[in-house]
Amino acid sequence: MQRLNIVITGHVDHGKSTLIGRLLADTDSLPQGKLESVKKMCENNARPFEYAFLLDALADEQKQGITIDSARVFFQSQKREYIIIDAPGHIEFLKNMISGASRAEAALLLIDAKEGVAENSKRHGMLLSLLGIKQIAVVVNKMDLVDFSEIAFTKLKVEYTEYLETLGVKAEIFIPISARGGVNLIEHAPQTPWYKGKTVLEVLDSFESIEEKEAEHFRMPLQDVYKFTRDNDDRRIYAGTVSSGELHVNDEVIFYPSLKRSRVASIESFNTEVKTSVKESEAVGFTLQTQIYVKNGEVVARADQSAPKVSNRFEANLFWLGARPLELNKPYKIKIGSAQSTIYLEEIKRVIDGDTLDSDDEPHVSRHEAACVIFRVHDLLAMELFCDNQKLGRFVIVDEFDIAGGGIITEVLEQYTTRRTKALHVSDVLVDKASTSAEFEEELFALLRKHFPHQFN
Repeated sequence: MQRLNIVITGHVDHGKSTLIGRLLADTDSLPQGKLESVKKMCENNARPFEYAFLLDALADEQKQGITIDSARVFFQSQKREYIIIDAPGHIEFLKNMISGASRAEAALLLIDAKEGVAENSKRHGMLLSLLGIKQIAVVVNKMDLVDFSEIAFTKLKVEYTEYLETLGVKAEIFIPISARGGVNLIEHAPQTPWYKGKTVLEVLDSFESIEEKEAEHFRMPLQDVYKFTRDNDDRRIYAGTVSSGELHVNDEVIFYPSLKRSRVASIESFNTEVKTSVKESEAVGFTLQTQIYVKNGEVVARADQSAPKVSNRFEANLFWLGARPLELNKPYKIKIGSAQSTIYLEEIKRVIDGDTLDSDDEPHVSRHEAACVIFRVHDLLAMELFCDNQKLGRFVIVDEFDIAGGGIITEVLEQYTTRRTKALHVSDVLVDKASTSAEFEEELFALLRKHFPHQFN
């Protein structure tokens, strides 16, 4: 059965947990007896039952009445399974919100019909835009507090649509609901006869999952290379998790950015039957017909398919969470796929203030601010545009030991050329030389193993 990752976000107390709890209950997706046990717990504590209690499992959440973590729950419709991520609304927990939304393929953004568009409603819309999530439906909750007024719904829809358009986000779906009452969640409700659109469940089923999209080209960030020496086992296993596409035995592969190439001799996996192919999301290893020496962090691609982009400069949409402002030319650590390198901020093209959400002309990115920036990386890295490959088009920035920001790659720019990068920008002739060098190294190690076997045990 197909699966879709979806994030549900919005301002604090706009009803995210209640919506998810109600969906779980109304679709019989809860463990047997769970609903009754929560109701009994509320009765024993003289508290009114809330559907949010089905989701807010952390003790701190129930004490403070807020969702702290990006809780993940499983839910199923007749069409497919869902992993629904309930992301926090408090500004203090924006890191958690990003960690949740970064896994999502689509989003439901909740707004309180009575309170209207709040500060975090705008901020979360901006974050979804920066993370590249295009499938968004705006759910107008608590319609019962405005007597299910079509006028109130339309006014809010116009206001938020105008804001989202400034971010380049097109939200064509607005749904009036009452999560607590179950209005327009599974079936159309008589309280909103003027609403002719889809219910929440119908909208979820209409979103497109990655599995429904056309097959993507093979990509696998290299996590490690394993070498065994016992019992004359001379295999060198190149291991990682497939981020997209498929790979088969005898396919020719190229490692980027080194451009070294060989053919797949075998596919290795632990405690499984012999495999001749692997596909997206599988954690596997493979051996090569010609042994080559590559570093962790390279990206493996098939030679008969398009290559990933290789550069040390790119433009990105960034959301900054660091305690200190983002600084020009200061060294930070970047993580893309399995690759890590040192990165420098080269240019701030545009800043959106996290509180006013206005453009700021000064080159200064502070905590909770978003920006369009250009980064320069110390090393050549294989990368993708986020719109082409989400897993290789998304990155995290680390300042010392803290996650300080994250974003998506919107454009890969021409390399910042130094003497070193010129040497690394190899031609096909250099690829042949690299293969020859790899063969030489393999012969050398074979001789060393022959004459000094005790060193290899």
